[in-house]
Amino acid sequence: MKNATFRQLRVFSEAARYMSFARAAEALHLTPPAVTQQIKELEGHVGLPLFERSGRKVSLTTAGEYMLVYARKVLSTLKDAEDTAARLQHLETGTLTIGMVSTAKYFLPRLLAQFQREHEGVEIRLAVGNRAQLVQMLHGNEVDIAIMGRPPTELATRAEPFAAHPHVFVAPTDHPLLKVGHPTVESLKPYGFILRERGSGTRAAMENFLDKSRLEPRTVMEMTSNETIKQAVMAGMGISFLSLHTIGLELEHHLISILDVEGTPIVRAWNVVHTLSKLLSPAAEAFRYFMLENAEAHLATKYGGFMRLQSTG
Repeated sequence: MKNATFRQLRVFSEAARYMSFARAAEALHLTPPAVTQQIKELEGHVGLPLFERSGRKVSLTTAGEYMLVYARKVLSTLKDAEDTAARLQHLETGTLTIGMVSTAKYFLPRLLAQFQREHEGVEIRLAVGNRAQLVQMLHGNEVDIAIMGRPPTELATRAEPFAAHPHVFVAPTDHPLLKVGHPTVESLKPYGFILRERGSGTRAAMENFLDKSRLEPRTVMEMTSNETIKQAVMAGMGISFLSLHTIGLELEHHLISILDVEGTPIVRAWNVVHTLSKLLSPAAEAFRYFMLENAEAHLATKYGGFMRLQSTG
């Protein structure tokens, strides 16, 4: 292993993250053959195969699983050293890896574009997953900072709320409950639900709300994609529970409707999160301050009208 390079370890770590050489190549701005070559060279240094290959599918071998732990430790230590050097120089440069739950993709890119205009020396990488996956990324020091709803309780973190995060029940525009002013939670019982997967913050928020009324939703479908859920709802396949920040376009064009269920919207908070053990780089600190100072006004401008419309409807 003494001849292994940081480049090989980084390629290996990305290939293991995506379980795909092609996706790793895309993330690293390399060609798939270049990724394959780096992996082969690292396997030569280790003396053991790190991946099992079956066509285009890859999976880690036992040796690969062990090596991944150490590879991530090495890369994490190197990143901390780079961040420390940047802090000593007071430079807002280098790579900033931001983790975000998938729901945040509806507003975070616009904020990131503004941040990059103000901090041109910072290269941003995004890692997207559900809440459970994001907690693992924080735990493994794979991200510098995370944008998420409910912060981890299983890790020592600093979580700072930066904006309200409303969740609502949604239905097709011709749903019978829309004729009821404020449907009760009990009135949802006859209808099938299209739900986010377990492990997502959206799913947890809905279950906590329904548990208080002792209502167990009748699940007709479970999906990991907000986009697919919205399409299924619009097609009349069931009702759902989603972040208001995922349905702005559909509400604007009258493609989906909010069910004004008693006790809703469920308002949680968006948080910017990092582990207490991590010394933030100047770039990460700049991004943290940027979100705390700008995100709330951005979300209020973009989505506030939908909340006012619901409250007066």
